[in-house]
Amino acid sequence: MTVGTDDNDHHDHDHPGHSHPHDEISIADAPGYYDFMETAVRELLIERRLFGADEIRRQIEVLDSRTPALGAKVVARAWVDDGFRQRLLDDGRKGCEELGIMFYDDTQLIVVENTPKVHNLIVCTLCSCYPRPVLGLPPDWYKLKPYRARAVYEPRTVLEEFGTHIPDDVEIIVSDSTAMVRYLVLPMRPAGTEAMSEEDLATLVTRDAMIGVIPVEYRTEAA
Repeated sequence: MTVGTDDNDHHDHDHPGHSHPHDEISIADAPGYYDFMETAVRELLIERRLFGADEIRRQIEVLDSRTPALGAKVVARAWVDDGFRQRLLDDGRKGCEELGIMFYDDTQLIVVENTPKVHNLIVCTLCSCYPRPVLGLPPDWYKLKPYRARAVYEPRTVLEEFGTHIPDDVEIIVSDSTAMVRYLVLPMRPAGTEAMSEEDLATLVTRDAMIGVIPVEYRTEAA
């Protein structure tokens, strides 16, 4: 379902019934709800002998091996290879698998492309669903209720707080992740990078750019 935010913004929303208080975004330093829940569930699984400690540790190692560098590799290839870019937009998961990035779950990956007329922003209003096979663990602020709520109803204001100004004539599309459908932003390639190699381009791509809260930036030495 698509929910309008203003004349130029809309939100792909799959979680009805959630309230969205407009609070300030902040980062909690102390262990939070998800930390306590992870510990409790892990201990319960081991106690019930559904999983062994070694099996859980191996899975954690798989998760820890996933970092935003994988997503940056995907973005850089899409910037230099139009055929790959189109295949990635058609099926994000298969596109990633072309580069040897295998998924360890059954989630679908939808890649959304930023253009001069459209800016994409990713959120999960229900909890913290996130493309972990490609980006690794989500940042703390992505999991907090203020971001999850405010990104839906005042995306321009939230982006401004990240230092990202989106002109009024650019549409903002907010995509809401679910347990089975995750999103990845394909940011615009910055000007002045035409002579850069694919490997060098990948170094410009950050996690936050692939969530959509900031653009990819490139500054020449002269600048």
